[in-house]
Amino acid sequence: MKHRYILMALIAGGAAFSASASAVQVSIVCGAVGQELTLCKEEADAWAAKTGNTVRVLDTVNSTTDRLAYYQQNLSAGNSDIDVYEVDVVYPGLLKNYLLDLTPYIPKVDRDQHFKGIFENNILDGKLLAMPWFTDGGLLYYRKDLLAKYGFKNPPKTWQEMAMQAKKIQDGEQKTNKNFYGYVFQGKAYEGLTCDALEWINSFKGGTIIDSKGTITINNPNAIAALSFFAKQIKLISPPAVTTYDEEGARAVWQSGNAAFMRNWPYAYSLSEAKDSPVAGRFGASALPKGGVTGQSSAAQGGWGLAVSKFSKYPKESASLVQYLSSNAVQKERAIKGSYNPTIPALYKDAELLKATPIFGSLYDVFTGSVARPATITGAKYNQVSSMFWTAVSNTIQGTGSAATNLRNLESQLKALKGAGW
Repeated sequence: MKHRYILMALIAGGAAFSASASAVQVSIVCGAVGQELTLCKEEADAWAAKTGNTVRVLDTVNSTTDRLAYYQQNLSAGNSDIDVYEVDVVYPGLLKNYLLDLTPYIPKVDRDQHFKGIFENNILDGKLLAMPWFTDGGLLYYRKDLLAKYGFKNPPKTWQEMAMQAKKIQDGEQKTNKNFYGYVFQGKAYEGLTCDALEWINSFKGGTIIDSKGTITINNPNAIAALSFFAKQIKLISPPAVTTYDEEGARAVWQSGNAAFMRNWPYAYSLSEAKDSPVAGRFGASALPKGGVTGQSSAAQGGWGLAVSKFSKYPKESASLVQYLSSNAVQKERAIKGSYNPTIPALYKDAELLKATPIFGSLYDVFTGSVARPATITGAKYNQVSSMFWTAVSNTIQGTGSAATNLRNLESQLKALKGAGW
C-alpha cells in the first residue's frame, strides 16, 4: 500500500512537471485608456492561473490612428513577438491578411452569445478575425447640479439646446472660474474626430460619409449645416484647445469640474464617479442630442475586439486567452469595474451589473442603434478615407476654410481615392 502511494505521488508529480514543461508565454497588447490596461493585466493573470501558462501584457499608444500604424508595421514584418492584439472595430478589414481565423478555436456557444451586428463586423471572407470584447457608443455627459442651478429641468434633446444651455452655464461659472467651458469633445485630428463628426453629421441627417453601397454622400446641405454649427461653438462654448483634445484630454477638463457637457465614451463614467473625482455624484449621461427637432440621436459605433496574429507561435493558447477574455464572466467584471460595455445582450439585464452600474440599463438602445463608420465598404482604403475626413473636419472647426468648401474638396479627394471601386 505504501508503494502504491509513492507511485501515485510520482505520477502526480510527473503530471505537474509535464504541464509546467508544456506551458507557454503568450503576449497581448492592450490600450491604456481609463482602466483598460489595469483590467487587461488582471484578467490575463486570471487566465494564466487557470491554464498554467504565463502572459506578457504590453501597452501601446492611446491614439487609435497611431496604434493602427504600429500594428501594421509590426504585422507586415511578420513579427511573432505579439500573439494577441486588441483591435478597433474598423481594424479587421485593414489587417485581414495578418490575422488568424478563430472559427476552429472558439466554440459556437461562445460565438453565438454576442450582438449579431458586432460579431459579424469581425467576419471577412468567411473568417472570424476577432472576438468582440467591449462595445462603445458616444454619450453626452452633463452636470446635473449645474443644470438645476441655472434653471434647466432636463438635459438637452437637441444640439442647439445643448449649445444654449452650455453658454448660459459657462457665462455664469466663468464669473468665478475663467477655466470653465460649456462643452468639450474629441477635437484632435485623428480617428476620434471621425467618430465625433460622424455623429454630428448623421444627427443632422447628413448621412455617413459613404453609404452602404459605396456611394460618396458627404457633400450635402445637412452635412454642411452640421459642421458649420459645430465650428461656431469653438471659442463660444468650447475652449480653443479643444482642437487638440483626445478622449483623455476632454475627460481631464470635465472631471476636474471645468465643463458643463462632454461627449465621450462610456469608460469615462466609472472614472468620473470615482471617490476622488470632483464631479462624482453630480453628473449624468444620456444619448447624444439630435441635430434639431427633425434630426436624430446618433452614436458612432465604437468598441474593441481581440485578434490573434497569424504569425503567433502559440495559436491554440492565444485563442484560448481570447476566448476567456471575451467570455460572459469577464465582460461582466469589466462592466462593473470599469464601465466597459458588454457585447453580450444578456448582460444588459443582469441584476448584479445593473445594481453596480445603473447606467447600463439605458445604454442598450444606444449600442443597438449606433452608426458605423464606412470601414467595411471601403476595406483597405478606410484609413485614407478617415484621414481625409478628419482633416476636412479639423480644418473647418479651426477656421481654415468653410464647411461647404472643405466638404466639396473632400468629395473630390474621395472620388479620386475610390477610382474604379473600393
